[in-house]
Amino acid sequence: MMSKKVGMMVANGYEEVEMLTVVDLLRRAGMTCDIISVTGGKELTSSHKVTVIADLLYEEADFGCYDALVIPGGMPGTTNLGQHEGVCGQLKKAYADGKLIAAICAAPTVFGKLGLLEGKKAICYPGMEDQLTGAIVTYEPAVRDGNIITSRGMGTAIDFGLEILAYYEGRDEAAAMAEKVVYEA
Repeated sequence: MMSKKVGMMVANGYEEVEMLTVVDLLRRAGMTCDIISVTGGKELTSSHKVTVIADLLYEEADFGCYDALVIPGGMPGTTNLGQHEGVCGQLKKAYADGKLIAAICAAPTVFGKLGLLEGKKAICYPGMEDQLTGAIVTYEPAVRDGNIITSRGMGTAIDFGLEILAYYEGRDEAAAMAEKVVYEA
């Protein structure tokens, strides 16, 4: 297995299953997945009042060392991420550098607003598709187009995490992880 490093940028109001499922799956696979708080403090509270402690503050993160950047959905977490100039700048830079960027639920709308989905297959939380500016909207649980992965919501969080794993380790490794966690698609 290659040693890949993923940065999970998180704001208050995130959806906890979407964030923690990805972190868990990638860490189980032996990848580094840092939870990066963009709030100025390490304590992050979800939209359902679940609190976790981030690994790093945005200001402490060395974004050049990440192979991928991921953002979870949830409200107002998605809005908070989309209004954070640093988050938007890091996503645009990672995309331009050919690194993987991934978003789930409402969060792919951030990619749409940044103009990153032009001509790309993408999906998001049902009813928000009009905010995927320029995208070719699809309806599978998770979709990859080039170096962008998007997914629909909490119910597709495992599919999303496995798609990120497959991006780096291949479909066989993702299938083995699905079996390991007793996931049946």
